[in-house]
Amino acid sequence: MLRSLFSGVSGLKAHQTMLDVAGNNIANVNTTGFKTSQTQFQDTLSQLMSSPSAAQAGVGGTNPAQVGLGVKVAGITTNFQQGAAQLTNRSTDMMISGDGFFTVKNGTEQMYTRAGSFNFDSTGQLVTADGALVQGWAATNGVIDTNGPLVNLQLPIGTLMGAKPTATATFAGNLPADATAAAAAVAAVLDDPSTTTNEAKAATPATVAAVLTKNVDVFDNLGVSQSLALTFTRTVDGWDVSATRGSSTAVTGKLAFDAKTGALASGSPLVVGGITVDLSAVTGFSGVSSVAAAGQNGQAAGNLQSFALNSDGTLMGAFTNGLKQAIGQLSIATFTNPTGLEKAGGSMYRTSVNSGAAQVGAAGTGSRGKLAGGALEMSNVDLSSEFTNLIIAQRGFQANARVITTSDQLLEELVNLKR
Repeated sequence: MLRSLFSGVSGLKAHQTMLDVAGNNIANVNTTGFKTSQTQFQDTLSQLMSSPSAAQAGVGGTNPAQVGLGVKVAGITTNFQQGAAQLTNRSTDMMISGDGFFTVKNGTEQMYTRAGSFNFDSTGQLVTADGALVQGWAATNGVIDTNGPLVNLQLPIGTLMGAKPTATATFAGNLPADATAAAAAVAAVLDDPSTTTNEAKAATPATVAAVLTKNVDVFDNLGVSQSLALTFTRTVDGWDVSATRGSSTAVTGKLAFDAKTGALASGSPLVVGGITVDLSAVTGFSGVSSVAAAGQNGQAAGNLQSFALNSDGTLMGAFTNGLKQAIGQLSIATFTNPTGLEKAGGSMYRTSVNSGAAQVGAAGTGSRGKLAGGALEMSNVDLSSEFTNLIIAQRGFQANARVITTSDQLLEELVNLKR
């Protein structure tokens, strides 16, 4: 039989595969996280008609004469170019901006995907549209260990943030160094039980610089809120401070400031009701009265209300006590050769012997891309290129079909020699 006949058949098969790949790309033009594929051709073995010869005395060398035996598909490669972003404003929709794959568990198999359209199931587990479990690291008291084993991310709305008693409270700001002794004397008049109402009214304007009371809410072991009050009183020698927690006995002290730098020289800290009050950030410059509570380290108990995604994949929970705390972190996997991954359906991939092992870590580290919440990665299919590939495949198919019909005509002529 003619070699051209079989070459044409191989061309039909190869271009049919090209049509199949282009058709699949177009079919998935709106598939979240889909990556387009490209067909690569190569020629098959060639039949040697005459061997090459070396140059000899008086005779030049000759080249080999070979006839090709057709074409075959060398490979179908996946293009992992970044797809466009589509904003959805859903808190469970996530997009990888850069390299990497979400890590999911489908049954007992670890798989990988670029499609970040996740949801919560009835048990609070973060899952894909097909029910695969999203993998990551769970937080313990707000601390995440990215070197630990991967677990199924679970974010039940009933997650409780326990109460924490206040151990330290901090005050900062400035106490006016130019508050006069006269103002202090007025404060003494107001503190005197024998002071009349009219005398108190007359003295009130001067007390602004003489007595300052500042409060901060603190918490006990059960998260019950109490008021911690500090009263700063100007005296002839400087500033006195008195601290009370709820109904506890007041603790007093004297504050002394460096005359050159304005920094607190003595008088800090105070311990009242088991709470250490840090006043080291208080200064004593003139003309400014700005002392106030800077913070405390206790908290009331609270339930999880909502969560938000950081660019490193950390899920930050917002609790009813007004605080935010890390509750988990998504894991991102990268591969030495991502084109070596095997497509497993459902927009997921599995490792192969040529992809290399998964290198799992936090988003934004190494070569891993960052995450964006409330958005999805669209397909990277370029319709103009795919329709062009359709035309090329169609014309290639037609040309190879013409080779077959031409070879058939030659065979018919050969058969007709015998009549």
